Order: sequence, then structure tokens, then C-alpha cells
Amino acid sequence: MKVFISWSGNKSHKVAMIFREWLPSVIQSLEPYVSSEDIDKGARWSSDIAKELEDSTFGILCVTKDNLHAPWLSFEAGALSKTMDKSFVTPFLFDIKRSEVNGPILQFQSTVFEKEDIKKLIHTLNKACGESGISETMLDKAFEVWYPTLEGELNSLRECDENNLEKNVQEENHSTEIIEEILELSRDNQKLLRNPSTKLNDSIDELKERLDVTLSKIERNIGVQGVQTR
Repeated sequence: MKVFISWSGNKSHKVAMIFREWLPSVIQSLEPYVSSEDIDKGARWSSDIAKELEDSTFGILCVTKDNLHAPWLSFEAGALSKTMDKSFVTPFLFDIKRSEVNGPILQFQSTVFEKEDIKKLIHTLNKACGESGISETMLDKAFEVWYPTLEGELNSLRECDENNLEKNVQEENHSTEIIEEILELSRDNQKLLRNPSTKLNDSIDELKERLDVTLSKIERNIGVQGVQTR
């Protein structure tokens, strides 16, 4: 059975890729489709996606805070709702609460990142498989075996996002400190020009030393950002 996994944005795409690899481990008859990976080279992507939307029996929308109102996600959600029963379309909410969801996605019964809720999703997927599905006993055993893999990968993604957020905050604070130092140097320079004294040379040397320190901080900051974005 074909499962169309819709995504929009970097985090959503990573969630989609995790499900693409994980779902067939639990139910072997599932054929997940993720547009970034499953469109043949040279194929017209719009036609390919349209065909997959039409041929798929089940749809999973990977929803995050970043893409809740993304046009592409809304478009695919609408297309899925037109081509299949609404009970066979579910938004998977990653790091977003049900109470935060609004818009067209509200029409679908969502799944959250909790073991029992994902287990319900797997049972619904198995039901949609019809004769190609597996017995509930086998399904429950397979789920217990493979769920830790899904949980571990999604938790790693969450931790990675938290670490990146913390780094961004630290970089922002560091940049603010540098700007404040530059402003202070500018004020001291203006004061020196307005009120020159016999100690002018000493004051200039002191300002130069402070400027060198600040410039060194700026260079280190740029260097770290360059390494991170490579």
C-alpha cells in the first residue's frame, strides 16, 4: 500500500525521512513516498506528485511549528482529502500541541509523538492495507520491536534542534556584546576628540588596544559561523 508523506521545511523533511525508513520495518507491505527521494531523475515533479497523490491510500502530514501555515503542506492536505477517506489522512504533530493547530489541517484526526498514539496510527495503517495487512498480534510484536528506533531518531532530531537554538541564542548574545563594545569605543573616541588632553597619546593607545581586542572577537565569531555553515 502506498503512503504519501507530505512535508514542508527542513525539520518536517527530516521527520518525513525517518517515517519513510521506519514504516516498512513494522508493516512490510507499506510503500512510503517522500517527494525529495522518490521522484525519478528527469521526471516532471508536478506530474509525479499528482500521480502519487492519486494512487496513495494513506497520507501522513509532517507538521511542525515552522510549517503549520506553509502553502505546500496545505495544498497536499487538500489534495489528499479529495482523493481518499479523511480517516486515512493524519497530521503527525512534531513539537507542536494539538491546541496550536488551526486551518485546513484541523479537519483531520492528528497523531502526536507519544507511543500509544503512534501505535493507533500503525493499527489504522494496517487496517487500510486490507488483505496485505498483518494480524494484530504480529503487528503489536513488530511495533514493540521497532518503536524504540523511531523514538530514538525523533528524540535525536528534537535534541539537535534544541542545541541549535541554544547556539543561536549564544551567538546572538555574543554579537550584542560586540556591538555594545563598539558603541562604547565610539563614545570614548568622541569624548577624546572633544576634550583633548596632555595624555592624548596614552588615550589613543588605550583605545587602539581595546579596538584590537574587539576586532579579534569579531574575527573569531565570523570564523565559527563559517565553520558551522560549511
